[in-house]
Amino acid sequence: MKLKKYIIIFILVIVVAVFFYLKQASKDPNLELVDNNNSDFEILTTNLEIPWAIDFLPDESLIFTQRPGKVSILSNGEIKVVGKVGISYGESGLLGIAVDPDFNKNKFVYLYYTHSDGNRISRFILKNDKLTDETILLDGIRKSSNHDGGRLKFGPDGKLYATTGDALNPQSAQDINSLSGKILRMNKDGGIPEDNPFGNYVYSYGHRNPQGIAWHPKTGELFASEHGNFRNDEINLIVKGKNYGWPEIECNETSKEVINPIRCFYEFTLAPSGIAFYGNDLYVVGLRGEQLRKIVFDEDYNIIKEEIIVDNLGRLREVVVHKDYFYISTSNIGDETQPIEDNDKIVRINLNKIT
Repeated sequence: MKLKKYIIIFILVIVVAVFFYLKQASKDPNLELVDNNNSDFEILTTNLEIPWAIDFLPDESLIFTQRPGKVSILSNGEIKVVGKVGISYGESGLLGIAVDPDFNKNKFVYLYYTHSDGNRISRFILKNDKLTDETILLDGIRKSSNHDGGRLKFGPDGKLYATTGDALNPQSAQDINSLSGKILRMNKDGGIPEDNPFGNYVYSYGHRNPQGIAWHPKTGELFASEHGNFRNDEINLIVKGKNYGWPEIECNETSKEVINPIRCFYEFTLAPSGIAFYGNDLYVVGLRGEQLRKIVFDEDYNIIKEEIIVDNLGRLREVVVHKDYFYISTSNIGDETQPIEDNDKIVRINLNKIT
């Protein structure tokens, strides 16, 4: 009986110790963390299924993807499905979308999606409210039920950038001849830019599952968000040709051969997804973290403070800054949580209310 009693006491001590460790780990004494969750948001549309990526057409219509395969346009409060592509299982499916900067001339829309043999990037023509004339730009990106990357955006240099995950094959992230675990860069026609660092599509490597990309509006420098293995989510400043460590080095671990993140979320799991700049500040949405977080930098990208702007919408997948608003999509259906009221939605928040 005494032995059983000691075992129970030992277990209780361990449980209490773990509780206080996790509680303490959630605090970062070097940061000023301000909860500023009084933001009013406007619901633009509901009853969606994992709205994954958002962009805008020149006529101000919002075009977006849903992971099971729909491409839709939201205009004047009405949704019109303009295309259905890809297959979906786990984290794969219809992911990124990018509207061509010269859309008024060519009507091009680009998609990152999963098909039977892998992930691909294709260009479509949006004509008469339908996506037609698919041109495959890059195929053979390894697919998996997890770690598919999928963000697709045009940079200020006019090149098309894409994030790819390691597709549950960690060592592929270190192979510069593999498309997995990378940030890719290509010409609009699918060609390889002459100034890419390795003579192929690879722009940076050593990534586990990069989810968001954005460029600083003044410096033009590229930033990316990335999911860590256990916590250890990252915000990285991306430099052409550099190694970001995975799977050898992660988060605050150091090596002369790799670039360390400017922010390592070691203290809790944010699971950062879309990111966007407004002014000099970076805004990051979190899936497991269920928040829109503002990160304030100094001119050397040292973090001055962080603020939680929104934390009452559940899991957040995408954030885009357009004109006077943040546009945010939720990801509460079909992921890791149970359905909530109104299912998944796209909302917008007036920038003047929270910046």
